[in-house]
Amino acid sequence: MPKYVIEREIPGACALSAAELQGISQKSCGVLSNMGPQIQWVQSYVTGDKIYCVYIAPNADMVREHARQGGFPANSVSEVKTIIDPTTAE
Repeated sequence: MPKYVIEREIPGACALSAAELQGISQKSCGVLSNMGPQIQWVQSYVTGDKIYCVYIAPNADMVREHARQGGFPANSVSEVKTIIDPTTAE
């Protein structure tokens, strides 16, 4: 199943409180539960004014639909074509 990286522009993302992040996570999980097992949230990275999320889904449209239902921005949705890490150099 394809993996996607989603860029969400959220001004002040790095200043969100633990409670706010928990609320966002709960909303996301609720939407995912309603959408079924085909789409999965792997993890997210919070930076200054953006959150980068990794999802597994059959297609980018499903990722965008999750964002629409959750009220989250999805400024960019990119399919991961290859993963590299330090072992790639071996």
